[in-house]
Amino acid sequence: MQSEHRPSTLAKATNLVLFACVLLAVAAVLWSYTTGGLVAVLFSRSLSAASKVQHLRDFFLSFGTAAPAAYVLMTVVEVVIAPLPGLLLYAPGGVIFGGFWGGFLSLTGNILGAAIACHLMRSVRSSLATLLPPKQSLQPFQERMARHGLWVVFLLRINPLTSSDLVSYATGLTPLPIWKLCIGTALGLAPLCWLQAYAADGLMQTYPQLLYPLLILCAIYMVLALAILWRTLRTTVSSPATAAATQQKRPPR
Repeated sequence: MQSEHRPSTLAKATNLVLFACVLLAVAAVLWSYTTGGLVAVLFSRSLSAASKVQHLRDFFLSFGTAAPAAYVLMTVVEVVIAPLPGLLLYAPGGVIFGGFWGGFLSLTGNILGAAIACHLMRSVRSSLATLLPPKQSLQPFQERMARHGLWVVFLLRINPLTSSDLVSYATGLTPLPIWKLCIGTALGLAPLCWLQAYAADGLMQTYPQLLYPLLILCAIYMVLALAILWRTLRTTVSSPATAAATQQKRPPR
């Protein structure tokens, strides 16, 4: 009887956690908007695009000598909280710190965030055993990662269509050493990070209006990422309940 209610309880807990995360995110955005913070500046109609880019730059530079560390920390948080769009940080990094250092700092944050995300997955893997796919279904993927994991991560990262922060969490289900994940992430993301930083350093300085499509793209990315994550979690959580119901319906032999 206890096993029958476990999936339902787990589903409610998952929904509660997701709902709490959404509320916290909304509260943070509203607080920043109502107090005249960065969000209010970015959505202000009275400021020009050039002024908004300058405010974004001033926000990070207000940390003084700790500005690079603050930027790296925010990038790490963006990576660990996978649905958050990194484009909103990577591109302005070039405007704030210049093409080279903007790309270097965003790459550093991605590497550190990937290592943390992978470690987190391995830390909670035993607790999520009922939610994860059967061990047999993961075995081919785990064996492939054990043999060619570094290059698999590299190919996933260098392809913009598959370069997701969820790669780090997926790697946490495999025996691939974290240092190989970091190398694959560095090699795969380096071109993209520096390309975005140098492009932003040149284009956004000349055409600050590009900030608007950047914000729109980030909003679309976040909505899609949350929708995919929500659907995946609902499917994963409901799978044990479905399997248990099917098992009960089978006639005894």
